Amino acid sequence: MSALAIGLLKKGYSVSGSDLVKNDETNKLEKLGAVIFNSQVRQNIEFIISKFTNKLIYFVVSSAIKPENEEFSYCRENNLSIKHRSEILAMLMRTYTALAVAGSHGKTSTSTFLSTILELCTRNSSSITGGIIPIYNSNCHLDNTKYLVAEVDESDGTINKYKSDIGIINNIDFDHCDHFSNLNEVISTFKSFAKNSKKLLLNFDCETSRNNFYSNWKWSNSTAKNVTYAIIPIEINSKYTIGKYYENGNFISSLNIPIPGLHNLSNITAAIAASRMIGVDFIEIKKNIKYLKLPKKRFEFRGQLDERSLYDDYAHHPNEIKETIKLGRLLIQQNHNKECQKSRLIAIFQPHRYSRVKQFTKEFAEELSKADVIYVTSIYGAGEGNEDRITSKIITDLIYKKNKNVSYINNYYEVTKNFYELTQKGDLILNMGAGDCHNFWSILNKNN
Repeated sequence: MSALAIGLLKKGYSVSGSDLVKNDETNKLEKLGAVIFNSQVRQNIEFIISKFTNKLIYFVVSSAIKPENEEFSYCRENNLSIKHRSEILAMLMRTYTALAVAGSHGKTSTSTFLSTILELCTRNSSSITGGIIPIYNSNCHLDNTKYLVAEVDESDGTINKYKSDIGIINNIDFDHCDHFSNLNEVISTFKSFAKNSKKLLLNFDCETSRNNFYSNWKWSNSTAKNVTYAIIPIEINSKYTIGKYYENGNFISSLNIPIPGLHNLSNITAAIAASRMIGVDFIEIKKNIKYLKLPKKRFEFRGQLDERSLYDDYAHHPNEIKETIKLGRLLIQQNHNKECQKSRLIAIFQPHRYSRVKQFTKEFAEELSKADVIYVTSIYGAGEGNEDRITSKIITDLIYKKNKNVSYINNYYEVTKNFYELTQKGDLILNMGAGDCHNFWSILNKNN
């Protein structure tokens, strides 16, 4: 929502909005001229209507807004013009050559890599994404450019609203159990997205997308045969990845990519492939690849406290946790020296949504138990009801069967209070989740 608001302000629209909590995004929007309310009451809407008497006003909601929300109810009762967030993004996309990044995992990273490549190679690209892109230090960079990179979200089924010149499907996994009942429903929503894409770029390594979609444009990191684009890794370490780049089965060049992790290599291959599909010169791409950076909250190094290293990651699905822990292990192996022999991998996980915990309890336990020590905090509900009275303890009890070094800790203030008892020098700490867990580093620093 904040990225859309920034985009609309840059396009010359008047923007107002409400959030119950003041944060970096609302502060940034106020500086750009938005009117921000820190309550959600009918008077806000009345004020806006009185201020813009002769103007067309759209009231924009996301799927996170419940029907009983006072502002939303007031708009419905008074038959005001309500648009879903997806409709506004779709409207903005129509004025550009749009490259839409979709998929269950890696959307923000792929959008970031693609935005960076297009910015450096064409200087003619805009972006609206779900994370902070380092090259812009923002989740929105909207100008009168030819290209627009848009991260599009399948979580609420509104992905069918988007029409794109190039649609990218990273991978397809069962998630968002609050909206979808099974994998087939997820596949079906991606099919509507594929139909609305003039050209579809597919991840050949994802079995679900390979078996359910057809496209002339595919990428892979395991084979250069029968795919349009491939980067076959030769070396992956904790600092970079070296791979051989192929197009249509022909070896083009070796690439030295400054980002570790096989899952990140897949996202980078997608970004290079999409750039090539719109005609960006490969020599230009190769020249600028050294400037690629991960978006914030994606294996983001926050700092060190008394020889303990803390990384933040947005991982909130079992398959994302799997890749993040794998990358953490790689880092520990590479840094392994005599002084660091006691390096342990500590996972602190804040589960996100009761429906997701209910659906993936076993899978969460399976992946988290691969860390040396695990701390699970209470669930970040994201506005969901909890009729089944689900708690994080169902995960910790299952982990305990595989790994005894697991504890339930209510919140991050408790983790902070006992930080030096819960951790030791040399530890690599992975703080994972999609809720407010990323405030942990600030909480820690306030108390030290």
